[in-house]
Order: sequence, then C-alpha cells, then structure tokens
Amino acid sequence: MRTGLIMALVVAAWGHCEAIQAEQPNILWLTAEDMGPHLGCYGDSYAETPHLDAFARKGIRYLNAWSNAPVCAPARTTLISGLYPSSTGSENMRSRVPFPASLSMYPTLLQQSGYYCINPGKTDYNLIAPKNLWNKTNKQNPWPDLKSHQPFMAVFNYTGTHESQIRTRPHAWKHDPAKAPVPPYHPDTKEVREDWAQYYDNITEMDGWFAEKLQQLDEQGLTDNTIVFFYGDHGSGMSRNKRWLYNSGLRVPLLIFVPEKFRHLVPADSPVGGTSRRLVSFVDFAPSLVSLAGAEIPATLQGNSFLGTSIATPQRYLFGFRGRMDERIDLSRTVRTERYHYIRNYMPHRIYGAYLAYMFETPSTQKWYELFQNGQLNEAQSQFWKRKPPEELYDLQSDPDEIQNIIASPEHQDILNELRQAHINHVMQIRDIGFLQEAELHTRAPQLSPYDLGHDDQLYPLAEIFRMAELASMPTPDIRKQLAKGLAHTDSGVRYWAAMGYLNQGTMVVQGSREQLREVILHDPSYDVRTIAAEALARYGASEDLPSCLDCLIEAADPEKHGPYTSLLALNAIDHLGTKVRPIEAQLKRLPREGTGTWTPRQGWNYPGE
Repeated sequence: MRTGLIMALVVAAWGHCEAIQAEQPNILWLTAEDMGPHLGCYGDSYAETPHLDAFARKGIRYLNAWSNAPVCAPARTTLISGLYPSSTGSENMRSRVPFPASLSMYPTLLQQSGYYCINPGKTDYNLIAPKNLWNKTNKQNPWPDLKSHQPFMAVFNYTGTHESQIRTRPHAWKHDPAKAPVPPYHPDTKEVREDWAQYYDNITEMDGWFAEKLQQLDEQGLTDNTIVFFYGDHGSGMSRNKRWLYNSGLRVPLLIFVPEKFRHLVPADSPVGGTSRRLVSFVDFAPSLVSLAGAEIPATLQGNSFLGTSIATPQRYLFGFRGRMDERIDLSRTVRTERYHYIRNYMPHRIYGAYLAYMFETPSTQKWYELFQNGQLNEAQSQFWKRKPPEELYDLQSDPDEIQNIIASPEHQDILNELRQAHINHVMQIRDIGFLQEAELHTRAPQLSPYDLGHDDQLYPLAEIFRMAELASMPTPDIRKQLAKGLAHTDSGVRYWAAMGYLNQGTMVVQGSREQLREVILHDPSYDVRTIAAEALARYGASEDLPSCLDCLIEAADPEKHGPYTSLLALNAIDHLGTKVRPIEAQLKRLPREGTGTWTPRQGWNYPGE
C-alpha cells in the first residue's frame, strides 16, 4: 500500500516536471535600425542609454554578434529565412526573389510548434514571403492578442535610429557635438561631429521607446514568461559603417533577458547577468528560435542555435556578404574569428565610396568627399575614396577601427591562409550563388528559385565560376592566357568573370587581348559579358576601340530590351568611364526612365493589352 502510494506520488511529480519542462517561452524581439553597439553597457561613455544598460545587467550581453549583412533588407532576409542570402540569391539590396517551396521561414516553423507570430512593424525582405506568414493582429494595440495567444513570438521595430534620421535638420542636439567620438577614418569636421551626435541622440530616444515596451509587457503580466531580445539590424548609418563589411558595419548590440523559469535554455558560456564571447550572427537566430520552442531544428537551416533545447558547439567563424547596394554593383565576402577579420573583394577595380544617391544626402558624407577632392585628408581618411584591394586583413584587438591592412604581414600569414580557406569552404558549403550575375539569377532557370538553381551543379557550375572569380580579382602572373580561355567557356558565368578579369587587371592585359574582346563585344550571347568586356576595352584599349564599346553599352543600357539588371550593369560601366561617354550623351538622355510595361524577374516585360 505504502509502495503504491509512493509510486503514485513519484509519477505525479514526474508528470509535473515534464509539464514544466514542456512549457514554451514567449519570445519578444525589440529591434532598432542602423545602430551598432553604441550603448553605455558596451563601454561607450558618450552614450546615454540608462534603460538598456539596466536591462543588460539582468540579461546576457553578447560581445561578438554580427548581422551578416551591413544593410537592412539583406540582414532581415537572413533573419526570416535562417539562410545566407548569398545562398538564396537575395543578397542584393532591394531585390525580390522567390523563396524555395521546399523550405519554411521561421514564423511558419514556430506556428507548427503552437506559436502565435506577429510583426506589426517592418518586414522588408528581399525574398518573397509566403502568404499568411504572420498571424494577424491589431497593430495599434497588439498586447491583448499576445496575452490571449500564448506562446507568442512578436517583433517590434524602432525606425528612429535609421540613417535618414541622422540628417534631419533642424535638430536640437542633446549630445554635445564637440565631444562626439570621431573614428580615425572620418575627418574631424563640424558636419561629422554633428551627424555622430545626432546619431547618439536618436539612440537615447530609442532607449525610452525600449523602456515603454518593457513596461507594456510587464503591465500585461507577461514578463516572467517572455524571453526578450534586443538588437540592431546592422552597424550605424554613418558612411563606411552601413553598407560596408567592416566590423563597424556588421557588429550589432545583442542583449537577451531570460526569465528564471527558462534559465535551463541558456548555455554555460552565456551567463545571465554577464557577457558572452560566443560568436553569433543573424543566420543563427532562426534555429535558436526553433530550439527555444523545443522543436527539432530543420537540417536545411544554415545557422547554429545558441539558445534552447538544442545548442550547437560554439563556432570559430562568422561570415558576412556584400552585393549590390541600391544602384551600385559590387561583390565582397568576409569571415572573422573573435580577433581577426578577413575581407575578400571580387571587384577591386571599384572604389569603396562609389556614389550612392541616398548615402550622399548625409552632410558628413558630402563634406568628407569634398575634403578628399581638395586633397585635405590623411591616408586613413582618404582610403574610402580609393580603389579596394583584393584582400584585407585586420587585427580587431590592436586595430578595432580597421585602419591597418596587415595582409602582407609575415607574422600573420598563417591566420590569413586559415581565413582564406574558411571563406572558400563556406562558399562551397552554402552554394553561394552571388557569383552569378544578377540578371541570370532570374533568367538562367526561371522555373527554379535562385536557391534551387544554386544547388544544381549542372545549371550552376559553382566550382568553375568561383575559380574564375578568384583568378580574375587577384594580381596573377601570366593571367592573359587563363582569361582568354575563360572568355571562350561555354558557361556565361565563367565568361562574365573572365571579362571582369580584364577590367581588374588593366592596360597590359587588355592591350594584348583587344581582338578577342572586340569579338566578345559583338557576338557573345550574354549582354552582361559584352558589357564588362566593353567597359574594359573602352577604359584600357585603343581610341579606335571606343565607338564599338559605346555602341554595346548604350544598347545594353536599355531596360526595355534587356531588363533592369543588365541595364544597371551597363549604366554603372558608363558612369565609370567618365568623359569617354560624351559621344553617347544624347542617347543616354533618351533612355526610358519609367517602364511602359511591368517587368517581372521570371517573365520579362509585360505590356498593357498583351
């Protein structure tokens, strides 16, 4: 009798333990746009962020959190998908590509685990999200819905720290611009100090918004059941931070509060009330959410969970990417350890600070460029307006502002080779499709998503294309024979990078290949390949080559004929040729500025009445 009673109590107790373990936490994300870890809790003495500092003292403060992308839409695309946008074809700023039908975004995965998921603010993805991705809610007052639909996952986003808010004038500065910290790559001017001070003012305003959200959570009686994340979507909106692959463009604040009942979901290397040196990035957030929900993490997710019931081994590397930034075409990749940061630039013929209309609205950017034009900057401040090197390596411990490129340092060759190989391995592992020109993401196999295209080696021979991109972007002895062979390849992706090699290598290589380049310009089936070859020959060939090059470029620049991506490629080439394009100025002015039809990536142009 006694034994039976004891066993009954044991079973009841065990059932109670299972019920506690099975309880799922609510998850609240409070996010701020365009801000790095410029908070008091991260040691910034200029910042005034009392509420976030207090939050950090009772939560986990991550010291090495990255956004993977240094600009908003690709960063959010990483978050929503749990995949690198360089794998899904969604790395380019302001693009819309299909999401693979066989995969699920994290709200769907959480809903399958019983979660009510809302995002009443900004979505802004480069991937086309499935319909009904989020549960509907009252955007003005979502709290009653959240209280009645537990467990929930909610995202509230703050826009007041955005780049555009750095330059709104008039402005009454709360932080004294005279005391603003100016990094060594920026000139110390009135405009720079005012923009930095206004950036910090905006962060202080955001700190108040953050406190209001926590108060609202508490008023609903939800605090003890809710894990709260705070993070920025990428680095600050200042030039050379936002859009660039430096640590200042990728590193974000990440603070996480975990209630007492869910402390078992936190690994020992991330103590509550302390700091975590674990390397985490946005691609890790989706698997961490699934893990917090107690569900099985899909093998297709490319990140590593750092919280929950399935916590991955700490990673040695973080990876980042840069593709087209609005109207400017570029391609760079990056990898870092906790201490060292490697950047690989595949278009080193372009300068860092290529003109972006939106970026140049900021007063500090205008003044910075003006001083460069007048020769009034030192070397560190001038570098942004010069050509990129193919490779960069920085010691974040001794050089946190990444001023000294130690790529040639003899004592750093081992770490350089390690990071080079880590980058190559990553490209192959995720099937990085960013090495295919953007137009062909949509036209090479229009029945497939770019992700599916990238995972078909017959349609996308990554190894061959990547090998040519590596060769084309590095100074290489006797490269002309290899580029000539690349120009004759059957795959347009290989030919594109071979043509890019002539543009990167310059006069000596182009002068010895003029006849082959002229053939490409006239006859290559791909207008993207023609465009790059035309820019190379126009820039570095003979004067008699120029007319045919300009004819090719003005033809490719017509979006009605060749679509917006080839047009953008050609317009970039034309812009970089400067005064050489004067013979086609009248034709440029006649190019359509608004499509008379609707262009869709998968179908081309559709005209009214057709």
